[in-house]
Amino acid sequence: MSGPVRSVSQAFAIMRLLAESRPLSLSDVGRSVGLSPSSCLNLLKTLVDEGAAERDVRTKLYRLSPVWASAEALRDGGAQALVDRAQPLMVQLAEASDAAVGLWKVASRDRLQLVAHAESNAGMRLRLADAQRQPLGGGAVGRALAAAQKVDEAELARRYAAVRWQAALSFADYADQVRRAGQTGYALDQGFAHRGISTVAVALPEIRPGFGLSASIFTESRNAEEVDALGADLLRVRAALSQLS
Repeated sequence: MSGPVRSVSQAFAIMRLLAESRPLSLSDVGRSVGLSPSSCLNLLKTLVDEGAAERDVRTKLYRLSPVWASAEALRDGGAQALVDRAQPLMVQLAEASDAAVGLWKVASRDRLQLVAHAESNAGMRLRLADAQRQPLGGGAVGRALAAAQKVDEAELARRYAAVRWQAALSFADYADQVRRAGQTGYALDQGFAHRGISTVAVALPEIRPGFGLSASIFTESRNAEEVDALGADLLRVRAALSQLS
């Protein structure tokens, strides 16, 4: 059997984005979905021509057409319910650990999207950009999800190859980190995805299409024991969310 048609998957990713967002510009859509301006423009034009999306001539912003905007299938009620449950726990963890905490959703075959975040009140702190996207294999969340999903080596290699690592990381080391995540329950990225930043993450596979919870800190701010403690804190938050499911 052949794989999914990439342009169709990308079109649905755009429609889901527009369903959950305010009207967006071409550059906003392209950046969020991970498309070049030309590819994104072609898909948006097609969606407009087919009556699925509209473009405001004055503002040049795109939104779903009324008939598609009313289609609940494009909105992830399970995701919103998880966000509502997770947000107070994320705030507590961020304040207790002085970390930037994020809840990520699998947005497509290739991308993760940040759907909620919390930060500490420290004077010098990390902050996650709203609604950002990253490659599915990138960061600690990507490793945690791969471990939870028990992906095979070919799929793991595909996800690894799509990431622009900021520090050298071999596939063998990446695969070993995924294996360790499967053993400990949490994954760790120490400056490979974002130089100077360490991130610990756990996977929350109970609600489709898949989620991950991360906590990011400045790499030199914690020792190994403190990083392990942060992983244990994330596991406790995951357990609390599972009890509420």
